[in-house]
Amino acid sequence: MSEKMEADRFRLIVTKKILMFIAGLMWLLVGVMLLNYARLWLSLESGKIMILYSGAGVLSALIIHHFGFLRVADKNLQRIFSMKERVSVFSFLTWKSYILIAVMITMGITLRHSAIPKKYLAVLYIGIGLALALSSIRYIRFFIKELILKGTM
Repeated sequence: MSEKMEADRFRLIVTKKILMFIAGLMWLLVGVMLLNYARLWLSLESGKIMILYSGAGVLSALIIHHFGFLRVADKNLQRIFSMKERVSVFSFLTWKSYILIAVMITMGITLRHSAIPKKYLAVLYIGIGLALALSSIRYIRFFIKELILKGTM
C-alpha cells in the first residue's frame, strides 16, 4: 500500500459529493434541534400565543433563509465544487466558519440559560432553525444532482 493511501486512511477523506451531503445533513440536523427547542418552549404557552410566536418565527425564517443562508450555502457549494475530488471530511466548512459556529453555540447556551422568556427565544430558534433546514435542501439537491449525473459516490 502506498504512503499516500496509508495516510488517507487516517485523514477521513471523502468525495466532494459526500461533502455536500454531510454539509446538508449537518444544516438539517442543527435546524431540527433548534426547532425542537422552540416546539418544547411554545408547547407551554396558550394556543393563540403559540400560533402568534410560531408565525413570527416562520416569517423570520423565510427572510433569514432567502437573504442570508442561501447565500452562505451557495458560497460553500462553490468552494466545494472548486476543490479536488477527494478532500477531508472536515472541509465542508472553512476554519472561519468553525469559529463562527463556536461563537453561535456559546450564544445559544447563554440565551437558553438567560432570563429572557422562552417564548421570545422560540421565535429566534424557529427563525434560525427553519432557515437552516430549508437551506439544507440546497446541499441535498446538489448532492442528488451530482449522484444522478456522475453515478458513483
